[in-house]
Amino acid sequence: MKTVKRISLVVILLALLITGASSIVITHENEYSLIRQFGRIDHVVAEAGVSFKIPFIQSVDTLPKQTLLYDLSPSDVITSDKKTMICDSYILWRIVDPQKFAQTLNSSIPSAENRLDAIVYYSTKTVISSTPQDDVISGRGGALSSAIIANIGTSLEQYGIELLSFEIKKLDLPSDNKAAVYERMISERDNIAATYTAEGSSEAQKIRNTTDKEVTVMLSDAEKDAEILIAEGEAEYMRILSEAYNDPSKQEFYSFVRSLDALKISMQGGSKTLILSPDSPIAQIFYNK
Repeated sequence: MKTVKRISLVVILLALLITGASSIVITHENEYSLIRQFGRIDHVVAEAGVSFKIPFIQSVDTLPKQTLLYDLSPSDVITSDKKTMICDSYILWRIVDPQKFAQTLNSSIPSAENRLDAIVYYSTKTVISSTPQDDVISGRGGALSSAIIANIGTSLEQYGIELLSFEIKKLDLPSDNKAAVYERMISERDNIAATYTAEGSSEAQKIRNTTDKEVTVMLSDAEKDAEILIAEGEAEYMRILSEAYNDPSKQEFYSFVRSLDALKISMQGGSKTLILSPDSPIAQIFYNK
């Protein structure tokens, strides 16, 4: 009887231990715990720690709580000007409503990735197909990614998913038309450079013409001022001479000097003979006492 009692006690203890262990739910920091009852979600444990469930009636599923990365397959997209490009990208996403996620995607991460792949690809194709190739290339940083996320909008909320980021790893041309596109881009850049050069030359010529005009005006003004100063100087010179020779004795000396100057000028050159009448001012130099 004692042996039977001991065995019964051990069985009861084991049953209690198993029952207690099966009622404990441990939720980690990076996961959600979904408590199911008869296959349906009864409640969700979102906080890390220990909680309890009804043993043998309720079961536990877990979903990741951390940010997840999904690498999309490279795909061909066509721009609005009918140019084909290859887009290679990835997304960062997370589960924000685990109950809705479990109900719509059956708690399957691969199913969620397939749904994300289709939605993001369709949005990428839509945005790029309405954008010229040059704008796609120039906006492949933040502008293009923001436009694609904006196009997706709130369509992922129905799955309990939040799209955190869309990043383009590579946006390139098909190898068979790279050379033609590069040649066209080089030609366009050369045309832009030639336009800038022509505009610069035109502006430089305008500046030179304006400068030449200003220099001409300045020289003209300077010459005018110089003529005025010369005329004023000559007038002052004549006034000084007039005052200096305004005396009869000085007038006689002035006539004498002027006669010598005239004689000097008339005798320049080769051998010359000068014939003067007695009443000539020059003759008066030699004959007047």
